[in-house]
Amino acid sequence: MSLRSLFGLPIAMGWRHLLFANWPVDPDLVDAHVPDALTVDTHGGRAWLSVVPFTNVAVRPRGLPAWTGLPLPELNLRTYVSHEGERQRANGRDGSGEDTGPTDDGPAGDLGVYFFSLDADGILGVTGARLFHHLPYYLAEMSLETDASGVEFRSRRRHPGARPCDFDARYEPVGDGFRSEPGSLERFLTKRHRFYTETPGGELRYAQIRHPPWTLYGASVDLRENEVFETNGFDTPESEPTVLYSPGVDVTASGSRRVE
Repeated sequence: MSLRSLFGLPIAMGWRHLLFANWPVDPDLVDAHVPDALTVDTHGGRAWLSVVPFTNVAVRPRGLPAWTGLPLPELNLRTYVSHEGERQRANGRDGSGEDTGPTDDGPAGDLGVYFFSLDADGILGVTGARLFHHLPYYLAEMSLETDASGVEFRSRRRHPGARPCDFDARYEPVGDGFRSEPGSLERFLTKRHRFYTETPGGELRYAQIRHPPWTLYGASVDLRENEVFETNGFDTPESEPTVLYSPGVDVTASGSRRVE
């Protein structure tokens, strides 16, 4: 399986054992770190930075059976954005507006995320994502272990020439599962159907994401080590994060497309 066949075409995968650890921050602080063509989305007047550890399973070109896919444990730091040409159509900006449903081409599909870094344990996946999606992936040594009550996740960046980035946490779901409500913070943080990237030449690109609605839980988190903010030029927040857990969803993603 070549890198081009895996990453130059639409892909399928599963996202599993996700923690969303979310901190409110000053929008101006985040705006200085994203491409000029993107608008930082806010909820409650605040921008949000999220640390998300999880594992990808069965990453493969769309249409191939799951057994052909690759595993890819991952840790990312992201924020929430929309493209300036779509800002009036984007549903749920600042937590307001009626829900328009999980479409990929309508207003809800225009809301996106912007990644500051993505660490992953898989040289093929890291190389392909850098080449064909222009994503800031870094090679890392990772472990994700599950037991009856939760998830142990550890990551240590090993990418040649990159800044260190260590992360160590245990997390587990709390309470009953639920679906996010229109206008809620949970909807703002998780109903995102694009990711935006910028090429080294300054071209803005995106990929469209399709998946069923998230089943979410509250979460209990023991965050033992977290260098993700410092590595990306942010101060590590002193406040406690708003945390969510999801067992995961099956996902398809388009190839990389140029923003018109």
